[in-house]
Parts: sequence; C-alpha cells; structure tokens
Amino acid sequence: MNPPHTPTGVSAAAPEPAAPLRTPLAPAPLALTRTGAVLHVQLNPDAQDDVLGTAVLDALLAVLDGLHDQPDVGVLVLSSRGGDFCLGADRREYRDSLAADPGGTALRRMADKAQRLCQALENTHAVTVARLHGKVVGAGLALAAYCDLRAGADTCQFRMPELGLGLAPAWGGAMGRLIAEAGAARVRELMLTCETFDAHTAHRLGLLHKVAPLDSLDDTVTAWTRPLARRSPQALVLTKRMLAGYSKAARTADPALLDSHLLAAQLAQPR
Repeated sequence: MNPPHTPTGVSAAAPEPAAPLRTPLAPAPLALTRTGAVLHVQLNPDAQDDVLGTAVLDALLAVLDGLHDQPDVGVLVLSSRGGDFCLGADRREYRDSLAADPGGTALRRMADKAQRLCQALENTHAVTVARLHGKVVGAGLALAAYCDLRAGADTCQFRMPELGLGLAPAWGGAMGRLIAEAGAARVRELMLTCETFDAHTAHRLGLLHKVAPLDSLDDTVTAWTRPLARRSPQALVLTKRMLAGYSKAARTADPALLDSHLLAAQLAQPR
C-alpha cells in the first residue's frame, strides 16, 4: 500500500494551516509543504522514480541551503510519495556519466553532492525526521541515517546492496554514520552479506527509533513534530549541535572525504 499523498505527518487537526514557503518553489523532484515550524519534504512527488538522481540531490541541497534564511523552521520531515522510500542511487546516471566522461571526473562531482547533502542534513539547525515506508535501500538508507529521528512502517525492508553490485559502500560518506548509529559489528555483517532486514531488526539496531503500522505512521511522526515545534528554537539548535559534536568526535578519523574518489575510481575502471 502506498502512503497517502498528503503532507507527511499532517492531519486535519493540525493547529496551523499549511503556509507557502518564503523560498522559491520546490524543484520538480520534490514536494514541499510548510505547516507552522514544520517543513515537509517529499521525494518522488509523481510516484514514478524512487531513486536518488542528481536532480533530487540538487533539489534537497537547495532546500537545506534555504533553511539558513528560515530560522523559524524547527523541524524538517523527509518522506516519499512513491511505493518505496528510496531504492538507492541512480545507477543509470552513473553509466551515462561514465559514457560521456570515462575518466570519472563528472561522476566524482555527482558523488561529492551526495556527501554535501548528508553533511547538510547533519548540520542544519532544524531537527530532521525520516518517515520511511516500503524499501529503503543503499543510498536511501544512508540518507535516512543522517536524519536525527527515524520512524518506519512495520513493513519496511532495508538493504545495503553495494558489495553485491561490485562496489564499496561509498555514497555520502555514510559508513561512519551507520557505524556510529548501529554499531560496527552489525553494520559489518549487513554490508558484507547484503542481507535484507526488516523494520524490527532496524529498530533493534537503532536505525529506526519507532516502528508503526503504515496507516498510523503519520501519527507517530506527528507525535514527534508537534512538541518539537513548540520547543525553544535556541535550546533545540544548541542541543542538536551538541549531539552532532559528540557523534562526530567518535569519527575523528572518518575517511568519508575519500568516498567520491573511491566510487568514481571503482566505476571507471575497466570491467
């Protein structure tokens, strides 16, 4: 069952009506709705493409950059209107990029965008909430992992398929974040085996904070966003900065800056 095509986490009883953004309209790959202090960002608004292509990365980066001028946005909810949250990076774009530029320079720029996006999610002042359903695969899991809070439908299916595709997991610099969130032992197992795991396993690992039936997932998200929207903005930003600082302290030797080079080098080599 696909999620409803209404803004994620918004119900008829929402205390404030949706308001237009003060930034330009969302690019085509996204749908944006502002309700009070909560910004809802939906991937795949046409329910036709569940992958993270360059256009989606550019659109998400534009939204997060625009938040610098909207300090009154305290919460960002990231969801999707497609049948799945996200099936990973757009490998068709990778192939097309390499066909046009066999040296991999353009591909490396694409991969750099993924890392900039993940860092922007981690560093934005707004508390970020991932609302997950369906399949959450590869780059989709990496994107969700960089959100502060993650709620998933009990029917979610997760997978880290990169090794099975002949690639190292080098999208967005996410390996360090996943290890910090879920622990090295289990992330190692899931990356090496490429096994599919369910929502309850993700919850035990810490990759999901809440699991709910799909038809009540929006209520679960709203139970977070409503009180968060009432918090002191200054206290909220400071707390998020402190949490990010302590998390990053555990990744002082994080080699994530090399990920775009690693990905481009692997894909560009003759096969």
